[in-house]
Amino acid sequence: QVQLVESGGGLVQAGGSLRLSCVASGRTFSRYAMGWFRQAPGKERQFVARIPWNGGMTYYADSVKGRFTISRDNAKNTVALQMNSLKPEDTAVYYCAADLDGGGYYVHDYKYWGQGTQVTVSS
Repeated sequence: QVQLVESGGGLVQAGGSLRLSCVASGRTFSRYAMGWFRQAPGKERQFVARIPWNGGMTYYADSVKGRFTISRDNAKNTVALQMNSLKPEDTAVYYCAADLDGGGYYVHDYKYWGQGTQVTVSS
């Protein structure tokens, strides 16, 4: 089992940057595929980015490709989401997720979730 805690959210102007972090408990973090999702008010939670256990091939939603970067540090049990060129439509609660079976693009692909961190982008 793993517990996830996100941080780094906040209020930023359009065009600005934020770096989200997710710290995982436990000694088996390096075995988990990790993902970032987001949920805007009144909308479903949606995929943002994912990274496999070994930090290899990463995948992004089309809406964030070229602006966001996911990375992980298995020695520190952390996964990060660097967000650049932020837009008002990026406003949402951002969630970190983990799964032992490789993860994926959907909420049901991940077993463990953090509590989320709010990102607000003003125009």
